[in-house]
Amino acid sequence: MKKILIFIFVVSSIYAQQNNFIKIWPGLPLYSLTAENLERAETDTNNITRYYNVTIPTLEYVKPAKPNGTSVIICPGGSYTRLAYSHEGKKIAEWFAERGVSAFILKYRLPNDKWMEPKEKVPLADAQQSILYLKMDAAKYGIDPGKIGIIGFSAGGHLASTASTHFSKPVISVNEKINLRPYFSILIYPVITMNKDLTHAGSRSNLLGSNPNEQLVNEYSNELYVTPETPITFIAHATDDATVPVMNSINYYQALLKNKVSVAMYIFKKGGHGFAMRNKWVDEQWLFLLDKWLKENKLIIE
Repeated sequence: MKKILIFIFVVSSIYAQQNNFIKIWPGLPLYSLTAENLERAETDTNNITRYYNVTIPTLEYVKPAKPNGTSVIICPGGSYTRLAYSHEGKKIAEWFAERGVSAFILKYRLPNDKWMEPKEKVPLADAQQSILYLKMDAAKYGIDPGKIGIIGFSAGGHLASTASTHFSKPVISVNEKINLRPYFSILIYPVITMNKDLTHAGSRSNLLGSNPNEQLVNEYSNELYVTPETPITFIAHATDDATVPVMNSINYYQALLKNKVSVAMYIFKKGGHGFAMRNKWVDEQWLFLLDKWLKENKLIIE
């Protein structure tokens, strides 16, 4: 009996929270070819930390002083080759936590043919597994399983919009009674399409390969998969974004309108790409507008 209890404790420890970091897969992550942790971090002169070669995905839990039941999964950007973890992850999480939202930063696996098969399913698998984990363990974190949202930046915005449009056909094993649909979606200068004329070339190549077929391109062009069931959405982008064309957001917005999905979109004249938590002038505006949107949708308490 004692040995059984020890075994249960060890398994639970592997799957649950450890120093605010949660391993979302109980064993070898789905679609992975290696259990080795190949991750490395770099911090630049601007004190921005980026992660590379992520093979063991985790959620970092940033707990509010007074959780209000709403939670959000945060997907940093980085062209599907790195994760801009500090300014598109930790700082954003702290902003949500200050407002009572339980924040979970997703350090998702970065697609690589050497370690994953098929690599294009891997980021979505991690996002869907995160939603599943939080739904199953909602009581543990004091969150409402019906108010789990997702936010993504740049390529992380592509992942967030994929999770928001592909939930009816999961890429993970899940009980059909469990709905993997996020309750809300927040997309900041997002990559939406894989159409070569509008996408971010690096994100497309890193996710789908250098010469993807038309079927694969269409599968991950999320503007094509918006339905009336797509979550309520907040979008922010800058007209002068030279990395991810603003038409990514505009086309997604139009698809949401066509399907009568509640959406708010704000396009700034200037701001460039990657402005989140780095451009005081733009930050004061989009974060103010996001705060207002969260209150309007009763996701934070005034």
